[in-house]
Amino acid sequence: MKSIHIVAEKLPQAWEQAVAQCWQTGSEFRTEYDQAGEPSSRDVVAMIHVLQPFSEPRIHRAFPGGLNDLEKYRAEMLYGVHDHWVDPGLNKWEYTYHQRLCEYTLPSGETVNQIATLVEKLRRVSFTRRAQAVTWKAWEDSEVYDPPCLQRLWFRVEGDKLNMIAHMRSNDAYKAGFMNMYAFTELQADIARQLNLQPGEYLHVADSFHIYGSYFQEFSGFLKTLENRSAEDRYFGNDFCREFFVEGIDELLAEQDMPSAKKQILQARREELVSVPKG
Repeated sequence: MKSIHIVAEKLPQAWEQAVAQCWQTGSEFRTEYDQAGEPSSRDVVAMIHVLQPFSEPRIHRAFPGGLNDLEKYRAEMLYGVHDHWVDPGLNKWEYTYHQRLCEYTLPSGETVNQIATLVEKLRRVSFTRRAQAVTWKAWEDSEVYDPPCLQRLWFRVEGDKLNMIAHMRSNDAYKAGFMNMYAFTELQADIARQLNLQPGEYLHVADSFHIYGSYFQEFSGFLKTLENRSAEDRYFGNDFCREFFVEGIDELLAEQDMPSAKKQILQARREELVSVPKG
């Protein structure tokens, strides 16, 4: 088993360095998703420390997926826009991170909003080490086909800033890693606003930070991007991304089953995006 420790100023720098080091130094491991004949994954234990996660440019242009998808994932994480898909009758999703963090159901059937609880704790005791939220349900998740990768969020106030650590049991380094880090830091900023603080540093810890053998050929294109493009050509700022974020919101608003309460939140987010002047 190998480990990596990345310290970088900005989010896209941290992610690309972590993915590159995973590829270069990772051990070979089989996974429960491998098909016959596929290579083993490259896998490391990762600690990724981002010193200024909200410094621009904030987005890596080579992350898999579109910028509209990134906004949709943010909306799932912060607003729970697809929590209604966690329904046995629909047979879509078994959980969402938002649901586990904000509507965590105990074996007794009681529901707990962990984010609201930790915000209140930080308001009362800013120096607490108990401000955390978990997703894992030990009594059922070991039998779930695709259990939560995110395990825990932990928060600490330092001066006028709110730092956060996200702990993953398993993290698809290339296909999901950047979207995870981006959305988690957006949640960090949202909680900081509730506490009248600035978002501070971000640490991303993954027990298994891996690159699946099934997409090694596709991943070679990412490595070529790192080799052939300057840093300025590898990153996007929010100004460039904003119109694509609006497209993502519009696509969510167009979903026929989107609950009306979520539509109101999405409409407010859309207005926020379009009201920001460019430049």
